[in-house]
Amino acid sequence: MSTQTLPQGDPTAPATDAPFLRLSGVSKVYRTEGMETLALSDIDLAVAPGEFIAVMGPSGSGKSTLLHIMGLLDDCTHGRVELDGRTMDTLGDRALARIRNEEIGFVFQTFHLVSDLKVLDNVEIPLLYRPGLRGRRRAWARQALERVGLQARMGHFPAQLSGGQQQRVAIARAIVGSPRLLLADEPTGNLDSTMGDEIMAILEGLNREQGTTIIMVTHDEKLARRAGRIVRLFDGRQVQ
Repeated sequence: MSTQTLPQGDPTAPATDAPFLRLSGVSKVYRTEGMETLALSDIDLAVAPGEFIAVMGPSGSGKSTLLHIMGLLDDCTHGRVELDGRTMDTLGDRALARIRNEEIGFVFQTFHLVSDLKVLDNVEIPLLYRPGLRGRRRAWARQALERVGLQARMGHFPAQLSGGQQQRVAIARAIVGSPRLLLADEPTGNLDSTMGDEIMAILEGLNREQGTTIIMVTHDEKLARRAGRIVRLFDGRQVQ
């Protein structure tokens, strides 16, 4: 087994004034022929290292758009996104892809697992794009699966797993490369309350024990209150 470990957070460390993630005046406009749709308007948000934030709002309020911009999957129309002091809009596609792969993990409501790959192979996928890890990818993938309690399911295919187990595989895939930022878009939306609680407990453990910064979109007020802070959106604007 590799000695690689996920980054450890130090709960006794002093807080820093510098945000890990900052959005300044971020707006997003989608343009089609003859029409403009304002998805986000003038969002200002600072996220400290190790924070756990829940993003809430009605359907169409811009939650997923906000998460995609934070995760560098989409550009903002106006404003600036900074990650760890670096301005993202000045970087090219190759640099952004590297940051997404090495520093950001994504968990979605739909699991996006490859059906004809076994669980271990699914988790290993993000590491295929990192040079120099050929001899360590398997060990890191096993470790991530152990972290979410699925060490006994490594040789199974996704269809052989429950919905909650598939979401745990998706989380293992998101954390296999030790990202500093984990973005989760309705990670419990397709699960019953028991499975949802299990997924939430895993996210809380990553935040508390590993120091991972987590931003989670959810419609569930009960789950949102388990985060350290709630950001609310309405019609693309931040209202809290």
